[in-house]
Amino acid sequence: MEQLTNLDFSIIAGYLVLTLLIGLFFSKRASKNVGEFFLSGRQLPWWIAGTGMVATTFAADTPLAVTGLVAKHGIAGNWLWWTFVSGGMLTVFFFARLWRRANILTDLEFIELRYSGRPAQFLRGFKAMYFGLFINAVIIGWVNLAMYKIIKIMLPELNPELTITACVLLTTFYSGLSGLWGVTIADTVQFVISTAGCIVLAVLALQAPEISQAGGITNALPEWMFDFFPAITSSPSGEEFGSTLELTFASFAAFAFIQWWASWYPGSEPGGGGYIAQRMMSAKDEKHSFLATLWFIIAHYCLRPWPWIIVGLASLVLFPDLPADQKEDGFVYVMQTILPPGLKGLLIAAFLAAYMSTLSTHLNWGTSYLVNDLYKRFVKTDASSKHYVMISKLFTACIAVFALFITFYVLETITGAWEFIIQCGAGTGFVLILRWYWWRLNAWSEIVSMIAPFAAYTWIILFTGITFPYSMYFIVFFTIAATLLVTYATPATDEKQLRTFYSTTRVGGILWKKVSDRLPGTESDRGFLRLFADWAAGIILVYSILFGTGKLIFGDPLQAAFYFGAALFAGTFIYTGLNRRGWNSLRQ
Repeated sequence: MEQLTNLDFSIIAGYLVLTLLIGLFFSKRASKNVGEFFLSGRQLPWWIAGTGMVATTFAADTPLAVTGLVAKHGIAGNWLWWTFVSGGMLTVFFFARLWRRANILTDLEFIELRYSGRPAQFLRGFKAMYFGLFINAVIIGWVNLAMYKIIKIMLPELNPELTITACVLLTTFYSGLSGLWGVTIADTVQFVISTAGCIVLAVLALQAPEISQAGGITNALPEWMFDFFPAITSSPSGEEFGSTLELTFASFAAFAFIQWWASWYPGSEPGGGGYIAQRMMSAKDEKHSFLATLWFIIAHYCLRPWPWIIVGLASLVLFPDLPADQKEDGFVYVMQTILPPGLKGLLIAAFLAAYMSTLSTHLNWGTSYLVNDLYKRFVKTDASSKHYVMISKLFTACIAVFALFITFYVLETITGAWEFIIQCGAGTGFVLILRWYWWRLNAWSEIVSMIAPFAAYTWIILFTGITFPYSMYFIVFFTIAATLLVTYATPATDEKQLRTFYSTTRVGGILWKKVSDRLPGTESDRGFLRLFADWAAGIILVYSILFGTGKLIFGDPLQAAFYFGAALFAGTFIYTGLNRRGWNSLRQ
């Protein structure tokens, strides 16, 4: 395999210098106060805020993970994450405007806007430390290890540990210097670079001699590899590799109808949350928050994955003998094999862009928790803006150092625990969604919704043979039942707090009638039936664009036209509904 040339290294160096310059340019603006540092002064236009969300969810390991799914079950294997479209669209229509309207700095600040008393204080402080430091460091560690793998294959002459450390230090420097302003603008640039690089790679992969001589990618691989939908069977074959994704109806229902709203998972929290909520709250107004989230969902599911899928398919033709546990690496081997000088440097820069955009967002987001929801809330409550910005920069560096420690010394022993945490989010989404729309939920409800899944999962592992995804049914049912029981067994949130929350968010709905009846002068949102109709249209819009694009790529223009027609109809329905109600309904 050819080594990198001076041209490749020049392109990589040029990207790194550009990123650093962006951080320096926005450093003065971000240093004004924590509102500028963590939310860009709430002045981001929708296309920058939304692109920042897309860039952050494009980590260095994402194309590799998609390649592994495609190798295992063909295109249909992507349904394991395509099922989250419903949850994403729920955030677009039901929560984007509310997060912006709440006028808070972090989604954890929401806890004390919504709940009252010591349980709310405990919940906010605990989540700040748990998610802002520990879970955040593990996520960063996973991203670091993916980049480690890419460096070992593409840059064997470099020490991967030192290279990762240098990348983390550079990202920490510019994100700590420029806050969310620099992070988001850099994300936008990084998204363009990474997407362009992957498109170039996909085009060149399809032109590889092995594929051209076979008459194209569709002739070079079995027909089942190009199935867009999983097979619903009564008894899956259980084959690890070599067949389209097979699911029983109960399994498919667990993914399609339960997991997207019931489970907590980083970056796709039910009802919005984490760095996604941060970008929504940083938008100019509610309209920009809505459009940013809509653009994020469309780009995330419809546009971005197809180059990865194509390269994943090509890797099966070019490297058919890769062991099953190395199929994900096929993406990197395609890069190494087919890219000429210059383009190889561009693709490495693209992966660096994907890696650094994820890393910088997690550093800024985690720091916002530690500063706003822990330090400023419980340690030093009356310091100057300059002090909090200085502490923010210090905490950014601390998270980076801790994440490096997790990456190189702990992560191998924490893999099982991390998978355990992900599976034990089942049922938490019930509270994360309903806490906006039902006055009776309190801080104890949310605390129990975090504990109950762990208890249920432990019982399943120790005393039953139930496996995932069937375990989802039991865990979700148990978590919801325990949450409701504790909700009614503990006092409701203080009425004054409920009135403040309702007056601020104007959330509306029949489940707030007990509070809204006592606030006759407070205008609230209405038209929930129309919101549900828009939500359904949004789901149709995304899947139609997704499948239409795929059909066009693989040479079926007739079916592509059908899907694009459905997308046009759904998009028109959403647009006319917003027009009829008036964009002013998405008020500042």
